Amino acid sequence: MQRSIAVIALSSAVVVGACSPKEAAKPDSAKVAQTGAPAANTGGSYDPATHVATVKAMDFAFAAPDTIQSGWTTFHLVNEGTTLHHLVVMRVDSGKTITDVAEALKSKAPQKWLSEVGGPNAADPKSQTSGMINMQPGFYVLLCFIDGPDHTPHVAKGMVRPLTVVAGTNASAEPTPDLTMTLADYSFTTDVPLKSGHHTIKVTNKGPQPHEVALIRILPGKKLQDLDTFLYKPEGAPPANSLGGIAGLAPGNSAYFEADVTPGNYALVCFVPDAKDGKPHMLHGMVKEFKVE
Repeated sequence: MQRSIAVIALSSAVVVGACSPKEAAKPDSAKVAQTGAPAANTGGSYDPATHVATVKAMDFAFAAPDTIQSGWTTFHLVNEGTTLHHLVVMRVDSGKTITDVAEALKSKAPQKWLSEVGGPNAADPKSQTSGMINMQPGFYVLLCFIDGPDHTPHVAKGMVRPLTVVAGTNASAEPTPDLTMTLADYSFTTDVPLKSGHHTIKVTNKGPQPHEVALIRILPGKKLQDLDTFLYKPEGAPPANSLGGIAGLAPGNSAYFEADVTPGNYALVCFVPDAKDGKPHMLHGMVKEFKVE
């Protein structure tokens, strides 16, 4: 699990520098970040009958549908890359374009016309995660802000892609959760303990700023402190597995994710940078350790 908390950002305040000439030569998704040109679809899909959008993450591009229908949508993230990836879905308002998004991501100033609506959180290489979002008609972007040892966010390497949502022709039902999780500054609260088994989890952000939940399983013989060390200096095998969760979620928004939980040690973590000091919320105490018997 390769993730440096120093530069992970799940809000529009993230700073993404201009791409180097080497990056500019990359096709498809990289061109979207720089020119606003749509990326070619090379593997993403959408089933209007089930409202399932499959998004493939590579090093470093997304393959995703260009258009989906409104309603409760399952985003199925398939990580075909060699490093950690997640899928941040952001709504773009005020008639802004993908070029405006690219420019905004280079600025330190938050943009009110960009808002986080969720998305499946990190999947380990060659694994999958899912997240369910109530998508309203409009224009969106799909992004990955995770970085690696070079401290360059994946969005700067081309992991940004436009998505259009049109009015749906068939209704999609809201998921039924067996556990509800509330995010706040700076805590995770669940209505019931997370136990072994398959779960559908509703996540609601009741804090005054964006938050996320990353569900992480600490590997046997490892501790959360080992994860802290690895996040700052990703060397050797990761001490934990990423099991998904919900990526950046704006205040007042809700989303769902499914998780298969087995006995072991776990942690809920928020890596979103704080609105006041820019430090990841993890450093403000937004970490919750627990054990599943």
